[in-house]
Amino acid sequence: MKVINVKDISKTYQYYKKQEGIRGSLKNLIHKEILSKEAVRNLSFSIEKGDMVGFIGMNGAGKTTTLKMLSGILKPTSGEVDVLGYNPFDKKNDFLKRISMVMGSRSQLWLDIPAIEAFALNKEIYGIEEKQYKDTLDELVELLNVGQLINTQVRRLSLGERMKMELILSLLHSPEIIFLDEPTIGLDVVSQNVIRKMLKAYNQKHNITIILTSHNLDDIETVCSKLMIIDSGQLMFNGQLEDFIQKQTSTKILRIKCSRDPARIKAVMGEHRVEILSEDNERMNVKVSKESVMQLTNILMSECMNDIKDISIEEADMQEIICNLYI
Repeated sequence: MKVINVKDISKTYQYYKKQEGIRGSLKNLIHKEILSKEAVRNLSFSIEKGDMVGFIGMNGAGKTTTLKMLSGILKPTSGEVDVLGYNPFDKKNDFLKRISMVMGSRSQLWLDIPAIEAFALNKEIYGIEEKQYKDTLDELVELLNVGQLINTQVRRLSLGERMKMELILSLLHSPEIIFLDEPTIGLDVVSQNVIRKMLKAYNQKHNITIILTSHNLDDIETVCSKLMIIDSGQLMFNGQLEDFIQKQTSTKILRIKCSRDPARIKAVMGEHRVEILSEDNERMNVKVSKESVMQLTNILMSECMNDIKDISIEEADMQEIICNLYI
């Protein structure tokens, strides 16, 4: 079932050109030159219930603007948006109760009170029944392992701990769709990993639809199964993440753990067209074409069995694929 349908939406911002100096400022008082910037252009897509969609693009590509139009914060300049059967910009209460949005750069919490008090306030705002509130809160607290922190003044929490509280706050009313804009920005690797695992577990249990923007491609690879790429306000790709990786790369990475000096392994590989990405006496990472990776793996296992502890085949690095796409 489609929960989001977008047809030919565009968003154009208008602003005044600022003249330099005092003379320019006086000129602006009499005549202001209006300029415009097209942030999103003729964007069309649909998203199914339960999808976990990575929404990526370079800075200024239109990601956040699109999320704001889907959530009703901004009104499109043109085009049609249907989210759960509603026009988001109408901001009807029934619609707002079914969505949520988290922006990593903007907090919804009050710094001077414990998070539990913000949770209790949201319970009243959304009219959440006591049992549902308690069950949902207990589940989220357990998933994020923050039971010892919810009574702590928010300003005394670390950045990663605050983001976990933001996620709890945004999910307390059991929304059907959640928009996540850079939820792991500035977080340490442990906090990032906890949030990723929590999002996947919550999606699997509740079939919630998640749209995630992030410049950290590990977020996208770990959490999302679908991918949308936007550039200069237009959609470049919309489909399965795995399909994108398969289409965009002609190589795979061979990761080899060596049991002795890798000289013998290198000698065998020298007969094939490979690129050694990194090496030491214990490990080698090698870029190999898709067509020859299985053949080379079989040769190494038969001719260098005593020299290899382990060998694995992986897809090319997502970051490298995205960089090559924009070059």
